[in-house]
Amino acid sequence: MRRPGGDRGQVSIELLGMTPLIVLTLVLMWQAVLVGYAFTLAGNAADEGVRAGTAVPPGERFAVCRQAALKHLSGAWRGGASVEGCAGSGYVTADVAVKVPVLFPGFIDFPATVHGHAGAVEEAKR
Repeated sequence: MRRPGGDRGQVSIELLGMTPLIVLTLVLMWQAVLVGYAFTLAGNAADEGVRAGTAVPPGERFAVCRQAALKHLSGAWRGGASVEGCAGSGYVTADVAVKVPVLFPGFIDFPATVHGHAGAVEEAKR
């Protein structure tokens, strides 16, 4: 015997049941992208800071290095960033720490930070 209406509407009910899981999966994937992007930004900022720091005398190095590193971060990412190091004799290193945002940069940050490290040989003086 067949029921009147059969399985009509079953797909709609299953979709409604799966919607929260689909949305959660998309949110977690987006958060993973933000973590990866934070690593990329921290590494690039450290590279740019070191590049600028190798071309100036040691007395000006920290200020120039820090300014160059922060210049390459957008406003939302710059807020929680910190630059360390920018020192060395012969070999200059810099460390940049960037906070990982929750879903959107500039909104809320995780308590964890990602770090970028770079180093370069000091330019020869003529």
